[in-house]
Amino acid sequence: MSAEARLSQGQPQGLLDPRLFPYDFGRFGGKVERLAQRLAASAVERDRRGGSAQAERQLLRDSGLLSLAVPQTFGGQGLDWPSLYRLVRYLAAADSSLAHLFAFQHLQVATILLFGSADQQRHWLGRTVQERWFWGNAANGRDNRLSLDRRDEHFELNGSKSFCSGALGSDALVISAPRPGSRDERVFLVLPAQREGLAINDDWDGFGQRQTDSGTVQFDNVFVDAGELLGPVGASPRGTLRTCLSQLILTQLYLGNAQAALDAALRYTREEARPWPASGVGQASDDPYNQLRYGDLWLRYRSALLLAEEAAQRLQTAWEKPALTAAERGEVALAAAEAKVVSARAALDITAQIFESMGARATSSRYGFDRFWRNVRVHSLHDPLDYKVRDLGRWLLDGVPPVPSIYS
Repeated sequence: MSAEARLSQGQPQGLLDPRLFPYDFGRFGGKVERLAQRLAASAVERDRRGGSAQAERQLLRDSGLLSLAVPQTFGGQGLDWPSLYRLVRYLAAADSSLAHLFAFQHLQVATILLFGSADQQRHWLGRTVQERWFWGNAANGRDNRLSLDRRDEHFELNGSKSFCSGALGSDALVISAPRPGSRDERVFLVLPAQREGLAINDDWDGFGQRQTDSGTVQFDNVFVDAGELLGPVGASPRGTLRTCLSQLILTQLYLGNAQAALDAALRYTREEARPWPASGVGQASDDPYNQLRYGDLWLRYRSALLLAEEAAQRLQTAWEKPALTAAERGEVALAAAEAKVVSARAALDITAQIFESMGARATSSRYGFDRFWRNVRVHSLHDPLDYKVRDLGRWLLDGVPPVPSIYS
C-alpha cells in the first residue's frame, strides 16, 4: 500500500526510515505519526516564515497528548519519562520548534508535581486535563529583571523575563522569581496567562527554533495570590530533578534533529546526489567516501542515543522514589551531562557534515536542510557544554558530583 493510500485510510505513515530509527507508538493508535506528518508537511515553509505557529499549536492541543505527564490521579495518562522523551525526539524530527513546545508543556507539569502542594496539583493539573491547557513559562533563572514583592495579603510582580518558551498563546505560565526578602533563593509560581498587567510579546527572532514563541514577558504590578506560589526551588534533592528533566529535553531535541538530518541526507544521497567523477562509481551511494562519512556519523548518533536512553532510565528510577539522597541525585545529573554533551556534539557534526555527501545542490533553500543545524546550534547554546565536561572531569578526579543549579 502506498503512503498516500495509508494516509487516505487514516493509517499512520512513518516519518523516518524504520530500519534505522525504529519507534513504537502503537498505544496512541496512530495519532503520534499523523501529528508528526502534519507538522513535517509545512515545517520548511514555517521555518522560513518564523513567528508563532498557532495553527500547529492547536494540532498539539487537539491531539490529546498535552496531558501525558499528568498522573492518572488527575485525569492524565501518567506516561513515564523515557517514553515521553522518545515521543519528543520523534516530533523533533518532524518539527523541532513544535517538539520544543510539546516538551516544555510537560516540564511545566513536572514543575507543579515537584513543587506544588497536593491541592495545587489537583487544581492546576486537573484544569490542564479538563480544559486542554497549553502551558508556557517565564522561568529563565539567569534573567534577574523580575521582582516579587509582598503587598499586605498578596504579592506583586514587576519587571520582565526573556526566553519565555511557549508563553505566547498559552493558558497558564510557570514563573520563577526571587523569593521576597531573599536575593539568592528563587520560588516558582503559577499564573493564568491572561492575568491583568501581564504582557506576552511576539519578539523571538533566533535563527533556529524559529517558532518556539520564546520571546519576552512583561509584568506591570501583576497581582499574585499567596496560593499561586509553589515551593522554593532546590529545597530537596528530588526537587532539583527539574534541572535534569530540562537538560534531557534538550538532548532529545538534538537527537531528533540529528535523526531527521541523517534520514533526509541518506535519502537524498541515494536518490538525488550525483557521483563525483573521480570516484569511478555510477551512484553517489556507492562512493566509498560517502559510505565512510555516513558510517562515522552513524556511530556518533548511536553513541549519543544510547547515553540518552540510559540517562532517561536513571531519571525515571529517581523520579519514582519519594525522596532522594544527594548522591542519588548526583548520579542522574552525571548521566544527563554525559548524554547532553555527546548528543549536542554529535548533532552539530551530523547536521553540518551531511552536505559533504549531498553536494552543492542540496544547499538550495527549497529543501531547508540547513534548519537542522540552525535548530541544534541555537539550543546547544542554552548553557555551555564546557561546564558540563568540567563537571564530569571534577567528578572523575575528586568524586564530587555536579552541584545542583538551574543548569546542572
